Amino acid sequence: MTTAEATEETTEENPGNASPEDVTAALRKALREAPRRLWDASTDGTVAASLRELADWAARTEHAEAPLDVYGDGVVTELETRVARTLGFPAAAFFPTGTMAQQVALRCWAARTGSPTVALHPLAHPEVHEEGAFTAVSALRTTHPTTSPRLPTAEEVRDHPEPFGTLMLELPLRDAGFVLPSWEELTEVVEAARERDAVIHFDGARLWETPTHFGQELPEIAALADSVYVSFYKSLGGMSGAALAGPEDLIAEARVWRHRYGGNVFQQYPAALSALRGLETELPALPSYVAHARMVAQTLRETFAEAGTPWSRVHPEQPHTHQFQVWLPYPAEELNTASLALATEGTALFRRWFPAPAGGPPGMSLTEVTISAPGLTWTEKEVQETARRFLSHLPR
Repeated sequence: MTTAEATEETTEENPGNASPEDVTAALRKALREAPRRLWDASTDGTVAASLRELADWAARTEHAEAPLDVYGDGVVTELETRVARTLGFPAAAFFPTGTMAQQVALRCWAARTGSPTVALHPLAHPEVHEEGAFTAVSALRTTHPTTSPRLPTAEEVRDHPEPFGTLMLELPLRDAGFVLPSWEELTEVVEAARERDAVIHFDGARLWETPTHFGQELPEIAALADSVYVSFYKSLGGMSGAALAGPEDLIAEARVWRHRYGGNVFQQYPAALSALRGLETELPALPSYVAHARMVAQTLRETFAEAGTPWSRVHPEQPHTHQFQVWLPYPAEELNTASLALATEGTALFRRWFPAPAGGPPGMSLTEVTISAPGLTWTEKEVQETARRFLSHLPR
């Protein structure tokens, strides 16, 4: 299928001059159908295929004949127990969304500390992607120890002029490029917050893939915090859902607030089963994804340099996790068209591109690259050749 044929399904009248929306729709379809991909996105499948895969997995496990859950018992309770054990906490509670889990966690800590102020990064998820929910829903307010595109340093936390009751650290900080501090830096930041009598909460939506960078196991990492939120679909390939882990009294109160927020769902077994599958199959594989991401990132950086692509950037140069950013000096529309052209040839290297955010470098666009099981078969030579093919679809 050619690029024009791919866009024709959404714009039959003028496929050669497709709108950005048409290109995006065609790109999603082409990415889903491309036989060669760096990673599988949870949105790539179809309803029937995804349910069938989950059912096939469940049939091979002890869950095959398990009764359906009702308001958080059964398989949901099993998932909560598994998460608490994996992170080294006494208890955990399942939530339908991470936004709700963190709202609940931080309002519970605010009641305990007597302070509604949460110190966090301005690029943290609650500040960028939650429509001001902290303030609108939970009467919390935020303050920023740093505006640099990284987590705050111990000095910034210690010297921050405004009091706060909770320090929330997003690990990794996704919108800054999936960046992490060093283990030494992280422990120093936590110590600085403790000196101010603040509690520590980890936004660990992607905490699962951090052990390689930190050189520590998950329980050692989580032990630095008083509570941790984790996601089941961002790294583990689950359908949806999140968990909040922490001390038993906090989690008991969190369950009450979960009900008040409308999160005590009647049945959640598909989401819970897909999370258990992710813990079983994806979690052990994440270190290999991180290692391969470093090879892919280095090869892309070298290929762009050899091609003389100006202002190209792979960030971080050595990925901290199995995800990283790629920046190129072209409009997002042109890059998405190039991604579509490559995908219609059967190879998905990059997915959607976006213009640089406000305050970012002008004339640049970025995309996020993830490495999962399909990408492990890509060799350095294949990454190089595919990147060259991608560049050939861009205007000279």
